[in-house]
Amino acid sequence: MNMQVEQPRRGPSLTLLHSIPIFAGVPDSQLEQIAKVAFHRRVTRQTTIVRAGDSTDSLYVLISGGAKVLNSDEEGREVILTLLGPGEFFGEMGLIDGSPRSADVVATETCELLVITKTDFKRCLAENFDLCLNIMKSLVQRLREADRNIESLALLDVYGRVAKLLLDFSEDEHGERVIRRRLTKQDIAKMIGASREMVSRVMKDLENRGYFRAEEGRIVILEKRVPAPVTAPPQP
Repeated sequence: MNMQVEQPRRGPSLTLLHSIPIFAGVPDSQLEQIAKVAFHRRVTRQTTIVRAGDSTDSLYVLISGGAKVLNSDEEGREVILTLLGPGEFFGEMGLIDGSPRSADVVATETCELLVITKTDFKRCLAENFDLCLNIMKSLVQRLREADRNIESLALLDVYGRVAKLLLDFSEDEHGERVIRRRLTKQDIAKMIGASREMVSRVMKDLENRGYFRAEEGRIVILEKRVPAPVTAPPQP
């Protein structure tokens, strides 16, 4: 699907840049330079923002909306590597090592993006240590998450994988663990390597047993009762 975009708008404000984790600690003098080269782009739901195998030409930062990072085979089967929300970014790996895009990124809802071209991104990295450090921290975090995901696929049963995913996507909100990000059962299935039918049964069972409650626009994890992810029993 071709990307449907509005005419790019230049000039993000310093207030906006300060609110984005990747720019934490970057002095205003450097943020002003970033503001001069970055531009806004709006894409609609189901738009493929980047495609695996394409040359890497820009860094993208999500200002609003959501996207999924995925790979698929020739038969159209998909595995979702992660879901992205506001403040998160993608495209930095190919800009650093010069490799093509390693995955598709598809908008799950209308997204407002901040885009920085490859040339401008490399110049920003060369001129700012804090930005380099933030990028490195993000790469380390993603590597740790990949290690945990590999471990869960190898050691946890489907109940454990679903429970782990729900906990991973929950955030503290006034003392409650809440998931506000839109999570469909199909997306969960593609992230944990299970069928949608199995995920539906597990989710229904967990909700009926009081481990979480679904409310309008969010899922509330009941921490005192949430089951710890369990290791799958050895196979005969």
